[in-house]
Amino acid sequence: MSARFLLAPLLLFAALMLGACGAKDDPQAALEAAVQALQDNIEGKRSNAVLEQLHADFKARQAFDRDWARRTMALLFLRHKNVKVIALGETSWIDPAIPSKGYSEAQVGVSGAEGLIPDAARHYSVKLEWWREGDEWKLARLDWE
Repeated sequence: MSARFLLAPLLLFAALMLGACGAKDDPQAALEAAVQALQDNIEGKRSNAVLEQLHADFKARQAFDRDWARRTMALLFLRHKNVKVIALGETSWIDPAIPSKGYSEAQVGVSGAEGLIPDAARHYSVKLEWWREGDEWKLARLDWE
């Protein structure tokens, strides 16, 4: 598997920069804060923190699991000194019928670099599904085009 193929899913975790502060008593704000924390953790190359945000039943593209995410991050964080995510448009919402499920979608530009100049840059359409456990939102499903 090429590094370019592996770079995309990892960086997509950070796809949604909603920039909101979370509050435990406000599920929407907590969802937005979880998305922002995910973006911060990926750009900070904190793979353990990213893994803590993944649901135990996490799946990317209906096939890849948490172990795949761990291996992908290890490879990419070693390959790219700098990781940046630019959200070109984003939205998130809580399912009105099932308030323990939240969704986020965005158009994103992602880049990885050894120095100041990116050596990998791509555009994606990203869809994330979050499941609420207590006061925390966990990333359960990830898909991209």
